[in-house]
Amino acid sequence: MVVSMTGFAAGRGEGAGASWAWDLRSVNGKGLDLRLRLPEGVEGLEQALRAALGRRVARGSLSLSLRLNREAGAAALRVDPAMLSAALAALGEVDLAAQAVGMELAPASAADVLAQRGVLAAGEPETDSAPLLAALKDDFESLLEAFGAARAAEGVALGAILAGQVDRIAALAQEARGLAEARRDQAATALREALARLLENAEGIDEARVAQELALLAVKQDVTEELDRLDAHVVAARALLAEEGPVGRKLDFLMQEFNREANTLCSKAQSAALTRLGLDLKVTIDQMREQVQNVE
Repeated sequence: MVVSMTGFAAGRGEGAGASWAWDLRSVNGKGLDLRLRLPEGVEGLEQALRAALGRRVARGSLSLSLRLNREAGAAALRVDPAMLSAALAALGEVDLAAQAVGMELAPASAADVLAQRGVLAAGEPETDSAPLLAALKDDFESLLEAFGAARAAEGVALGAILAGQVDRIAALAQEARGLAEARRDQAATALREALARLLENAEGIDEARVAQELALLAVKQDVTEELDRLDAHVVAARALLAEEGPVGRKLDFLMQEFNREANTLCSKAQSAALTRLGLDLKVTIDQMREQVQNVE
């Protein structure tokens, strides 16, 4: 079954104290090209997502983005040692200055010290990213299912187009075979007439040698081999379209073989009708080759 390299999927999820939004899209490519835009702070996320994509996708240029919003957590309070020392030193200086003028101040409590600017600082809450990683990995599988379904649906439509083009090539090859048969009889008559004229108008000519050259010319104009190979390529193309798994590279190579036979057919045509048909073949093959570029 044909799978397209074009696909799109988006999704949202939440869990492990966060919410997120996915965006995954792909276009055709010669190999597998993964471009990921992920938030920082979730250890092992990129490796996990790359591995998951590699298991499900064989070819294509993929772009994945993840927007992550974490819920605000309670910040841990910590004492800044430098600011604490500065605050205690300042309180000591105030107490000494008061004593110098005969004033007695009430002792400062710990709460008074902590109330000084900068003594208490809010630290970043320590979080374990493992639960969030597990939640993201689980949700990503659902996104991959939707993404695969989109590429498969595109592939169904693409496969129908390719099958129609293969049928068109088969019909043109069959028509070419009929024209070639008709041309063969005409060519044989023309060669016999040419040989007769040569023998009538030339003395001492080697009749066997002339006949041999004319026979070689007839062989060079014969397109049976090219038409047989076109038929074989049609069978191979239909088998590939029905095959499971990535077949894009094989189809791309087969299109080169189709084109080679069509070119040879045109060069050997020696007939306006057969040449026109060969050109129709080339157009159809080129159209099919363009579609094959989207097959995984």
